[in-house]
Amino acid sequence: MLTGMEITPLKADALGRIELCRDGDRCWIRRDTREVHVLLRPFARGAAAREARVLTALAGIDGVPQLIAWDDGRLDRSYLAGEPMQRGQPRDPAFYRAAHRLLKRIRARGVAHNDLAKEPNWLVLGDGRPGVLDFQIAWLSRRRGALFRLLAREDLRHLLKHKRSYCPDALTPTERRVLRRRSWITRIWHATGKRAYKLIARKLFGYWDNEGQGRIRDNGG
Repeated sequence: MLTGMEITPLKADALGRIELCRDGDRCWIRRDTREVHVLLRPFARGAAAREARVLTALAGIDGVPQLIAWDDGRLDRSYLAGEPMQRGQPRDPAFYRAAHRLLKRIRARGVAHNDLAKEPNWLVLGDGRPGVLDFQIAWLSRRRGALFRLLAREDLRHLLKHKRSYCPDALTPTERRVLRRRSWITRIWHATGKRAYKLIARKLFGYWDNEGQGRIRDNGG
């Protein structure tokens, strides 16, 4: 541990701990998987390693955490000051225009987030701009084929669902059509996997999620 470094726990579950680290004027976020149960450790470290690869691919994009280090089961990334969407409740149409541009930049680097239905994965930054967190299950692809394009379109669709919640009058006719057009992935997920995911998340991994309204049990992050 660095001399004088302060660590503030933000969240802990079966996949590790999220901590806010401070050392003088420096401030960053750490995902620590070193004490995860041995049976879950490969999954936890695999997810953290995936996030490290994705953040490397997204280096330099404003609104996305920057990778500082990935070593010995610990991932350090830059801290983005802001509020999660369910607290910030962005109602300015400019936020969603900027969020759409951010998704385009992310997609241009070959990344589909895959978890943007969760409001805690969106930030309202201090200056009102959008931020995106938690790339543990993102897909990084050199080939942007049909499946990648479909997943990227689902990222946009989830953004539009949040816009419908907080800024419905600003939805354009095209955006309303996108919202009505549910992909086959979404239909299968709602028919088969959604209930199992919630059960595993609550019972095994120790957190609650009510699909886009924010985690019920959450210590921040």
